[in-house]
Amino acid sequence: MSESGPPTAPSHGPSPEPSPEPPPEPPSGKSPGTTAPLTAARRTSLLVTFVLGGLSALPPLSMDMYLPALPEVTTALRSPAATVQLTLTSCLAGMALGQLVIGPMSDKWGRRRPLLTGMVVYVLATAICALAPSAELLIGFRLLQGLAGAAAIVIARAVVRDLYDGVEMARFFSTLMLISGAAPIVAPLIGGQVLRFADWRGVFAVLTAVGLALTLLVWHGLGETLPPERRQTGGVGAALRTMRGLLGDRVFAGYTLAGGFAFAVLFSYIAASPFVVQEIYGASPQAFSLLFGLNSVGLIAVGQINGKLLVGRISLDKALGAGLAVITAASVALLLMSAGVFGKAGLVPVAAALFVLMSAMGLVLPNTNAQALMRTPHAAGSASALLGTSSFLVGAVASPLVGIAGEDTAVPMAVVQLSCSLLAVACFLGMCRPWRLREPMAVPGGAPAAPGTPAAPPGPAASAAPGAP
Repeated sequence: MSESGPPTAPSHGPSPEPSPEPPPEPPSGKSPGTTAPLTAARRTSLLVTFVLGGLSALPPLSMDMYLPALPEVTTALRSPAATVQLTLTSCLAGMALGQLVIGPMSDKWGRRRPLLTGMVVYVLATAICALAPSAELLIGFRLLQGLAGAAAIVIARAVVRDLYDGVEMARFFSTLMLISGAAPIVAPLIGGQVLRFADWRGVFAVLTAVGLALTLLVWHGLGETLPPERRQTGGVGAALRTMRGLLGDRVFAGYTLAGGFAFAVLFSYIAASPFVVQEIYGASPQAFSLLFGLNSVGLIAVGQINGKLLVGRISLDKALGAGLAVITAASVALLLMSAGVFGKAGLVPVAAALFVLMSAMGLVLPNTNAQALMRTPHAAGSASALLGTSSFLVGAVASPLVGIAGEDTAVPMAVVQLSCSLLAVACFLGMCRPWRLREPMAVPGGAPAAPGTPAAPPGPAASAAPGAP
């Protein structure tokens, strides 16, 4: 359901509106100053999909490609491991906080300018990281790298909201998972291969090249998707009021929190699985890498099942509810096995439960994003910022708790996962109330946002040429 009842089912992006005007001729994004929204043909173009997928993959690439180089950085910069670990923390903090700033900026100034500015700063900061002579300078520019790189992920989500509505948006988010979901698998492998031919600075040189390539692709292949008449006005105060209005909407807040707690389950898995699989259950590093990759493939595969088979046949809420139920059941199984309720569990059943848990994320993550953003066509950038920041913050708080009981048990990981999954279910049922017909969100101007009415700004599904008179 979008923001109002009637247009829920038939909100397939390109169908009814584009037919009156034959728009194969609007600019395809090659002219930097264009603000004409994308046509139906461009919405589904492979280039736009690749650009948005690359932008979504930039944060995990920035974090995970660097992981194999950490021991070498410690030695090369003559710094303790705890100090070098701050280069990861600073980048993660920058990505979380940067979304809160860049998201509202994109609602005010359009998507292209903040995105291109962020990408240029990202390239410069990453290049300086490659030249950093000390750990302190590396920490500072990793923070700047994260702040600038936040533009990629927050504006990519907002662009999807500009282009799509309803089930089409959920399908597209699932498609993006083909690229962004593969990034955590590929990034450490690329980093490891780079270290065979260069030192740790070579990793940042590769990231600089990736950032530069993405910047050029955005410049040439992604036009402005938010026309001037749909942009927010006002300054910082207006942006804060917009965010307060979004958080005050029970349904949007429910999807945001449900997605954030589900992301915390994912974060706790990433933080604890190397220790749990290798130290407690005795798997080799190679076996762990295989299992980690297999779990990521499961997440991507279920995401594609969600986008290609489920979306459009069942409601997004049903798919989301099924995903949350599976995650909760897998967390219960992990807790029972970790606590030894059925005797000492081996690696195979634990790995199977982790696979089921990770795969079910393919039903939860794209559908929480789609359902939350469908309520916010008037402030997609701010909504995307709140979605991203909440996920990063909740995950950052939950992930350290997995080691709270020491190194001899996986119970803390299972407890954190079960607690977060139950909180996600509670937010989904208690705040989103999927069985009820929802009122549209009220726009700050006073009137509710109703994409089916001509007076309101047209939603992305019906905006083949909203700027045309």
